[in-house]
Order: sequence, then structure tokens, then C-alpha cells
Amino acid sequence: MVEDIDAVVLNFSSTSLNILNLVLAIVMFSIALELKPSDFQRLFRAPKALMTGVVSQFILLPALTFCLVVVTNPQPSIALGLILVSACPGGNISNFITHRAGGNSALSVSLTAFSTVAAIFLTPANIAFWGSLYGPTRAILRETAIDPMSVAITVGLMLVLPLCLGMLLNVKRPDITARLRTPLQYVSMGIFITFVVLALASNWQLFLQYATAVAALVFLHNALALAAGYTAATFAGLSVFDRRSITIETGIQNSGLGLILIFGFFNGLGGMAVVAAFWGMWHILSGIFLAGMMSRTTAPGYS
Repeated sequence: MVEDIDAVVLNFSSTSLNILNLVLAIVMFSIALELKPSDFQRLFRAPKALMTGVVSQFILLPALTFCLVVVTNPQPSIALGLILVSACPGGNISNFITHRAGGNSALSVSLTAFSTVAAIFLTPANIAFWGSLYGPTRAILRETAIDPMSVAITVGLMLVLPLCLGMLLNVKRPDITARLRTPLQYVSMGIFITFVVLALASNWQLFLQYATAVAALVFLHNALALAAGYTAATFAGLSVFDRRSITIETGIQNSGLGLILIFGFFNGLGGMAVVAAFWGMWHILSGIFLAGMMSRTTAPGYS
């Protein structure tokens, strides 16, 4: 049964894909309502935490993912799904989970924004680089002939444009963003989760059939991601306050973006789609559990 997963294609209409694009853009817009250009200036003046987060997110995690793929030797579409998820920027829910964990929320939001901008270049580059190093996934990349520039444009329009618009509104009309910020974040995340569940409903039997094939790998992959963030922040000598943010930011991936790339560029290839969808559900549970554990002690700097 697992062998067939490379031949499975999940059904996802162009209308559904456009709606998911819009929903993800709204989620990004809601996060941007907390940001101002000065947030980035502050990070650049003290870039240590920022650079640690970027290295953990876009270098350490993809490298560990490649090692995981080589050691476990999963089906090619599953392997490429893991590589693609690791190449995505931090997930939007990471900001909420960081707050629950008693971490540096400002750093988390800024890292999400910065990694989103960097993803225009780094996401397609990581998919192409690490995917091409592993023979079975290299074959899929050749068959799909993915265009890194098309991926960059997709990421830019869906994530970076709403990020800029949200920041602009926050600068021009902070009175409006103050009223919109919290309600819009909860509503947008609720819409996003509901839509992904409904979109998967038409493929539910296929998803359940193959979910067990990826479950253990997703659990291990997510644990590696969280460990990568914690280890990078610890070696960088960051405070517990910042360490919690980078741990969660690395362990919470933007699987919604992953699904869009999979259905937009890989025709809904079964193993990839099941990995991204399972990741999208699991990282919320693991993140909330980890936040509960972290929140039992107050990090210096938390208020």
C-alpha cells in the first residue's frame, strides 16, 4: 500500500487553491498588523537572535531533514514532502504558541516576517538543492520541472505583499490595527484550519489510508525541527526568553504554503500532500504541548 503513494494524486480544484491562497494571505496580513519598520531596525541593530533563527530555519533544519531522508529512505514523494516542508518559512501560528510559551513574542513575529521575505529566495533554493542531492527526489524534480522563479513569485504575492500592506496600515492607521489585530488573528487562523479540513474532506479516505505511512516520520521530523531551534539558540548563547521563540519558530512550519506549492507545482502528489497535511495538524498539537511545558517556568525578560 505504501508503495502506491507515489502514484496517488489528491484532488484539489483550482478554485480551492485560489481560496487557500487568499486565506493564507489574510493570515499573513493579520500578523503584519503587529509590525512596524522599526521592529526590523531593532533586529538589525542586535542581529544575533535574528541570524540564529534564520540559520536554524533555512540551513540547519533542511540539512537535518536531508539526513533523516537518507537514513530512513522513505518513498520518494514522502521524502520530497519532508524536504519541501523544511524549506518553508515559520508557520503563522508560531506567534500565538510563542506567546503561550512565555517566549519573546516580538522576536517571533519579526522572525516570521523576516523568514517570509527570505523565503522568496530560500524556499525554492532549498527545495532545488536538497531535493537534487537525493536520487529518488531528484527524479521527481526533473519530471515536474519546477521553476524556482515561479515559486518565488507565488511566495511573494501570497505572503510578502499582505505583509507589506499590513505593516503600512499599522504605520498609517494604528487606531484601526489596534482594533483589528487580535480578532483578525483568531478569525483568520480559524478560517485557515477550517478550510484545510474541508479541502481534505474530498480526499479523506486517501488521507486516512496513507497517513499511517508518514505519521512516525512527521513526529520525528517535527522533533528534529524543535531540537534544531533549541540547539542553535543554546549554542548562540541566547537567553531563555529568545530561545523559546527560536525553538518554536523552527518547529512550526508554514505547511499551508507547503500545500499550495504541492498542489500548484507538483499536481497534488500523494506522499507530499499527506506529509504537509499531517504536519499541519501535528505541529499545532506538539507546539501547544511544548508551550504548556515551557510556560510552567517564567523566562527572564517575559512580562
